[in-house]
Amino acid sequence: MKQSLQLRTSQHLALTPQLQQSIRLLQLSTLELHQELEQLLTDNPLLERLDDPLDHSLRLLGDGAINQQAPAGDAPAEGPPGDAPAADADNYEAPGADTESTTPDADIDWGDAGRSKNSDDEDARPQLEAHHCTLRDHLMEQMRVTVLEMRDRALVELIIDALDENGYLEESLDDIHARLPEELDVEIEELQTALKLLQSFDPMGVGARNAAECLAIQIKRLPGVPMVTRRMALAIVENHLTWFAQRDFNKLKKALLCDDEDLREAQAVIRQCNPHPGAAFASDVSDYVVPDVIVKKSRNGWQVSLNNDVMPRLRVNAMYANLLKQGKGEGAMGAQLQEAKWLIKNMRQRFDTILRVAQAIVERQKNFFSHGAVAMRPLVLREIADTLGLHESTISRVTTQKYMLTPHGMFELKYFFGSHVATEAGGEASSTAIRALIVQLTGAEDPKNPLSDSKIADMLGEQGMVIARRTVAKYREALKIPPVSLRKSL
Repeated sequence: MKQSLQLRTSQHLALTPQLQQSIRLLQLSTLELHQELEQLLTDNPLLERLDDPLDHSLRLLGDGAINQQAPAGDAPAEGPPGDAPAADADNYEAPGADTESTTPDADIDWGDAGRSKNSDDEDARPQLEAHHCTLRDHLMEQMRVTVLEMRDRALVELIIDALDENGYLEESLDDIHARLPEELDVEIEELQTALKLLQSFDPMGVGARNAAECLAIQIKRLPGVPMVTRRMALAIVENHLTWFAQRDFNKLKKALLCDDEDLREAQAVIRQCNPHPGAAFASDVSDYVVPDVIVKKSRNGWQVSLNNDVMPRLRVNAMYANLLKQGKGEGAMGAQLQEAKWLIKNMRQRFDTILRVAQAIVERQKNFFSHGAVAMRPLVLREIADTLGLHESTISRVTTQKYMLTPHGMFELKYFFGSHVATEAGGEASSTAIRALIVQLTGAEDPKNPLSDSKIADMLGEQGMVIARRTVAKYREALKIPPVSLRKSL
């Protein structure tokens, strides 16, 4: 083949860096957005943030003195005070935010330095997080005041170190004994004695090797339990725990030769026990969700507003911008100025899009805000996309990890979207509403005669919702509601 040059004209889509940044900012959660923003502020000196939580905090100087003055960069952005944030691409501030700078006070009253001026509590002080006490620390403290011999302390500490997070001893004493050096001359009986001593510690049930032993230890130590009831509860957890977990009360009554009243008293004793005694000392930190939008009731209906606390206030550094206007800046600073303007514009566009989507959701789910989840209507991404003139992928990015604070609680925006189920009248019912009805029905059922999945399906059918039994089972499992056999009580 002979090589040749050809010129062709074609069209194709290309994502500009500005569009790529806009898409990335849109899909980030609030926490990820602020992490991304901190990195951009570090990389771009022309970008400033006006709402830094450390701007007006106390600072320790090099000579040991304390400075409470605000940074020099806290001056308000230039421009008419009445201009909206959208009027200047170089600035982006939360609507309604105070842009006035705080004048440093030369005379500082150190008695009020750590106190809020608007607080009525004169004893308000910055609170420090208390030291977290682990299960091991709690058990070691008890061992120090109850065990005197150093050898016994070492054996008890050895078993404490072998406990899991729930307080169970998963490793057998034989395995622990096999790991010990022979020159220590430790007998298996010494380990058994140390384990018995550990099982007398608080919390009750710690050091057990299985659930049956854990419950038995607690039943033996519970005060005020009649002897007959205590013996029956011990017999259940030691010999018939599987039947008890499956709520097979008929087999239990036959095996224990008791009636409903005796079994009910033994069941009440067992329910006082904690099968996970060490869980109270877990160091799991709760995750807190900050809402992006807030919905409130007003005279004109339900109003949606952005949460100003999560909206960063950004601007272009005035000094660097003036240098560039005078032609004194370097070539790289011009690119950084353009990047800063892109970021401010994309940040504004992100929150505007979130607000528009939230308003469209509230408009279509008014019944939910007035009556709760049972009034949720079916909604899909395409419906919101067609209304706002956006693509479905954009709506998906907006509703992922974005949260709305409502009078009924905090919900992710995706919560308001759900599949539909046909009704006898030819309409549609939301799957979210059906789940709420299942929760109501199971919550109001007779514990002695709980509702089966078929019965729940029939009751929903009486309300005009055509739903199969297996669909009810699927929704029930998603709601973590036990089956009918495990919800039955005496």
